[in-house]
Amino acid sequence: MADFGIIHISFLPAEGMALFPFILIKKKTYKTDALLIRHEKIHLRQQAEMIVIFFYLFYLLNYLFNLLYYRNHLQAYLNIVFEKEAYTMEGEVEYLKKRRPFAWIKFIF
Repeated sequence: MADFGIIHISFLPAEGMALFPFILIKKKTYKTDALLIRHEKIHLRQQAEMIVIFFYLFYLLNYLFNLLYYRNHLQAYLNIVFEKEAYTMEGEVEYLKKRRPFAWIKFIF
């Protein structure tokens, strides 16, 4: 697996993070973690199709709404529509090859 675009940042608050067009990882060993990298690549695709800025705006608004609803950070995070798609599909190796644009919409409900 090529690591072009994967950047190691030891003080990252999460194990991995997609910050278009890069994938940031907390530990160097995560470069070979196919599941984590696939999860972040799903986010990169989401970001690209939403012209990046709209992804971050919608992500934040979705999180804040969820936080009010669940009153729990973890539940709010796990119920962000983009995270639902990424966590659900990260195990499917060929997912990004067959994924349709805006596939995250089906994870709203």
